[in-house]
Amino acid sequence: MTAVSSARTRRTRASRPVDEPLIPQRTTSRAGYWLYLLPGFVLLTVVVVVPLLWNVYLTFTEWRGIKPPEWIGLENWIELFGDAKFWASFGNSVWMIVAMVIVPTLVGLVLAALLFDLVGRKFGSKLGSFLRATYYLPQILPVVIAGIVIGWILRPDDGALNTILEAIGLGQFSHNWLGSPDTALVSIMVVMVWVQIGYPVVVFMAALQRVDPELYEAAELDGANWIQRFRAITISIIRPEIYVVTLTCTIAALKVFGPIYVLTRGGPGTATNVPAYYAYTEFFQAQQVGYGATIATALTVVVAIVAVVFILAQNHSERKENEGQ
Repeated sequence: MTAVSSARTRRTRASRPVDEPLIPQRTTSRAGYWLYLLPGFVLLTVVVVVPLLWNVYLTFTEWRGIKPPEWIGLENWIELFGDAKFWASFGNSVWMIVAMVIVPTLVGLVLAALLFDLVGRKFGSKLGSFLRATYYLPQILPVVIAGIVIGWILRPDDGALNTILEAIGLGQFSHNWLGSPDTALVSIMVVMVWVQIGYPVVVFMAALQRVDPELYEAAELDGANWIQRFRAITISIIRPEIYVVTLTCTIAALKVFGPIYVLTRGGPGTATNVPAYYAYTEFFQAQQVGYGATIATALTVVVAIVAVVFILAQNHSERKENEGQ
């Protein structure tokens, strides 16, 4: 009986692969994955890489856009480093960083913490969401429309600001806000603070959603005031978002063009000129395409250096924080 049972068992095992359906083995090919990435690579090459390389090449040429470019070596770069107008425009970019990075980030941190920790807890999340959307409204306005509105407000003769000053008895403070060298840059900075303030508020409030409310309640029970809770909980938890906002806003400040073009065209004189607008004037007004490409390439190098510095600083901060834990 044992031999017969063993024989039946062997026959059953031998016949099982024939009776049971075979499961096809999935074969994967890495070449198939690259086919999905190919359109993106082609688009990146056509839109970014080729124009960038062509722009770098033009920095070593003199070209007015009609005849073939003429190779002149490093003459454009030598002229750029001695160009006082370029350095003045770069100095204005520093003030744009103040208006678009430092002030909005600091104010945005405080506003986001207030909306989340105080307004949201006492008046509900709906009011906090409404105020957040209100702060973000200037971000979704087209630059041209915002520029027209701001230009109407700051007009010297019949602008809304000067009219209000005269109506309340402060007519002596009426001024040509965008046409005077001493106030044009400050006026642009105020406008950029207004435009930029909503972006950090939205990002920081989204980051605060992952903060456990019990942390604030426990800190409040321990006697911590709002400033202490803000420093110990809010800033420490949303530090990655602070780096992201600071980096993106810095890049935007270095590349700012639209508000300058719409409101002042770099004037009066060079009071509000910035590298992006200076490159534009060299490209399309002076028809010095090679020199305009040099300005644009120098700005690209500065943006790349800033991005690398921010990324290294963020990695160092995260590594130090992990070591501390």
